[in-house]
Amino acid sequence: MSKISIEVAFAMPDKQWLRALTIPATKTAGAAIDECGVREAFPGFDFDACEIGVWGHEIKRSALLRDGDRIEIYRALELDPREARRQLALAGKTMRGANEDNGLS
Repeated sequence: MSKISIEVAFAMPDKQWLRALTIPATKTAGAAIDECGVREAFPGFDFDACEIGVWGHEIKRSALLRDGDRIEIYRALELDPREARRQLALAGKTMRGANEDNGLS
């Protein structure tokens, strides 16, 4: 049986997780997620509610993978980027200066 090398990536605001795997070429993206260990690393997180993609392109869990694919698990954003910019603008800051004092307080 032919094998392929893939990665599975997931990030929370305070922690990133990446796992390299060698799996049978017949495995689906969903099966790879189930077997990669991410559920054990983040117990209680609902991975079934997340969209997934490969290299930034959304895919279905039933998609077959290719050698070199990186499955990305997309969690819901805690704050819409437009709302974040609006809040920063109200505070006199920009996205670029959000983490530093830009003197506009």
